[in-house]
Amino acid sequence: MIHSFLPPGLWLLWLLYWRATAKRAKPTIRRDSAGSYRAQVMTLILAGALMALPSDMLPGFGARFAPAGEGLFWIGIGLTALGLLFAAWARHCLGANWSGVVSIQSGHELVRTGPYALVRHPIYTGLLTAFAGSALTLGQWRGVAAVALAILALWRKLALEERWLIEEFGEPYKAYRRRVRAVIPFLL
Repeated sequence: MIHSFLPPGLWLLWLLYWRATAKRAKPTIRRDSAGSYRAQVMTLILAGALMALPSDMLPGFGARFAPAGEGLFWIGIGLTALGLLFAAWARHCLGANWSGVVSIQSGHELVRTGPYALVRHPIYTGLLTAFAGSALTLGQWRGVAAVALAILALWRKLALEERWLIEEFGEPYKAYRRRVRAVIPFLL
């Protein structure tokens, strides 16, 4: 019973927090196109649907890549919770500088503290960790496909953010890039 409710329950709690804090953003002076944002969101929704739908609705994706077991499930739950908490911490540290759409706000600040001292895009780090954890709780190929979709959606967004942050902050952002990795501490 807990196996079917705990993973989506963690995501639901995170979504409630995300929604509740979305109204704090500063006024936007530059934003990505609505079509680009929709494509990113739809890709993430598709990734979530791959994990949420019953495996019999997804022929071929219900096969296991790992044996079923309590250990793998709880490791996955731990990673999911850790990833969602890391993303929430990053969102809290961004404060009013956050936006769901790639954007530059009026009075935008370059945040380099908290999780931003570990990675430049900790929200993406957290989300990808949570997707990977959720995939482990399933142990099925549909979870792997969902992680791949999440990587595609977030990597494209990350590339655009990087370009805009360099344009906005110049040398301070370039120095930050040289010191702090994008997604995985010490690697990517």
